[in-house]
Amino acid sequence: MTSTDFVRQALDWLAQDPDPGTRAELEDILGREDHAELAERFGAKLEFGTAGLRGELGAGPNRMNRVTVMRAAAGLARVLGPGRHVVIGYDARYNSDVFAADTAAVLTGAGLRASVMESHWPTPVLAFAVRHLGADAGVMVTASHNPPRDNGYKVYWGDGAQIVPPIDGEISRAIDGVGRVDELPRGEDWTTLGYQDIVEPYLDAVTSLPIGEARELTIAYTPLHGVGGQVLSDAMVRAGFKAPVMAERQAAPDPDFPTVSFPNPEEPGAMDLALELAGTSGADLVLANDPDADRCAVGTPLPGGGYRMLTGDEVGGLLAEHVLTNTSGDGRLVATTIVSSSLLGKIAAEQGVAYAETLTGFKWIMKAGPGLVFGYEEALGYSVGSDKGLPVHDKDGIGAALAVAGLAAQAKRDGRTLIDLLDDQARRHGLHATAQLSVRVGDLTLITDAMARLRAVPPAELAGRAVLSAEDLSEGSASLPPTDGLRYHLSGDARVVVRPSGTEPKLKCYLEIVIPVGDDSEGGVAAARARAVRDLDALKSDLAAVLGL
Repeated sequence: MTSTDFVRQALDWLAQDPDPGTRAELEDILGREDHAELAERFGAKLEFGTAGLRGELGAGPNRMNRVTVMRAAAGLARVLGPGRHVVIGYDARYNSDVFAADTAAVLTGAGLRASVMESHWPTPVLAFAVRHLGADAGVMVTASHNPPRDNGYKVYWGDGAQIVPPIDGEISRAIDGVGRVDELPRGEDWTTLGYQDIVEPYLDAVTSLPIGEARELTIAYTPLHGVGGQVLSDAMVRAGFKAPVMAERQAAPDPDFPTVSFPNPEEPGAMDLALELAGTSGADLVLANDPDADRCAVGTPLPGGGYRMLTGDEVGGLLAEHVLTNTSGDGRLVATTIVSSSLLGKIAAEQGVAYAETLTGFKWIMKAGPGLVFGYEEALGYSVGSDKGLPVHDKDGIGAALAVAGLAAQAKRDGRTLIDLLDDQARRHGLHATAQLSVRVGDLTLITDAMARLRAVPPAELAGRAVLSAEDLSEGSASLPPTDGLRYHLSGDARVVVRPSGTEPKLKCYLEIVIPVGDDSEGGVAAARARAVRDLDALKSDLAAVLGL
């Protein structure tokens, strides 16, 4: 397309954009005749997929803005049809409340019913609300743990889980058929959901989980400037725990996320304030939610002093045993993803329950099969259930925090720690050590090129371990739909999975090494952990060289 085409598209956008902020932004770009910026904003568009929409705020179809959101709402309305009911939630990011109101206006204008949360509450509250209210779909306006400049639009179906194909494709095609947004009918008659209407029932559900009986625990907590603080505190108190000690500088929702580089508890430095608070308060447990509180990070005291953050796989293994110990009956199922630790499969076999492995993302975990009582992904996402099933059909950082608190309180009462429980698992199943190599890029073609190189010439060896098999996951299999990823099984019980991130400009590599644990005369778990650090570092180094990024 030519510069003239982009200018024409920008002028058409200006004529229908209801937001004075993005109109002024676009008028400035046109006034400066910044054709490169116009091409970047109008030469592509945010694609609606299984993660909905997510991108940087700003004017144009390649940005998150009111026009993009209204088009998405109109597409969703066309797929659902008049008379259907949609629940809408939103976080505390810039324009989240505006996007939620625009969605309600477009849906009701198209003859649907809409119920909108009256305040910015966690994503799991929205996921719970879809089933609790018997709605046909849900929309959550959130960019989760993305940078401050981003926002997003996540769609749930009537089962309370995120959409999967072919529904995402149907909505995407419907969006493509939407005309000018200033010609869309806009309604004003929607229901507002208050705390008593939906947060209270959510708290009743998650505090009914099999948390255990012990409650004596001091918890240091941060919501990372997100929306989880009040709901998590209310959940803890309702369940019988003391209210957590909260990191004051990160307690209030703030869309600028001023104390962190990235509002993701996995990122370096993000947990510094919470860990400092844990030290001064003598905390028995450190907890964090990401900004929309669908993820949960966990830290625990070390025997010699200080604290250590656990990996998502470590927490997943502990919670799996906790849930299976506190549930019963035939037909129970646990599930995780292809990039998470293989430990869950061994726990399932030991407990005599079914196990499933899915593609990355909770939308797939929730489709693992009937009887699902626990699902997790290594990126700090967990869905904890009971004999009654899962209260939330998505990852839930509040429910997971309650279950971890119960587990830690029980361990404390027994004179043990979460580290002791991890050591027990390692002795039974071998030490399953995992790590991630993540490369953030400014140019997405670098990721495409790296994946193409790996497909053309798979590595024969990594860190002295022979590559025994190389699977191209884009071809699919009898158990997995196609996805853009590569999986290598290495000698010495090691595995590597490489895939582009679905929500960020990153190439992610997931590493696992399983190391047998010898007896104490051979150093036991401590020796296995030391060896794992060395082996994973070597594997990261070789893999980085192969990627060439």
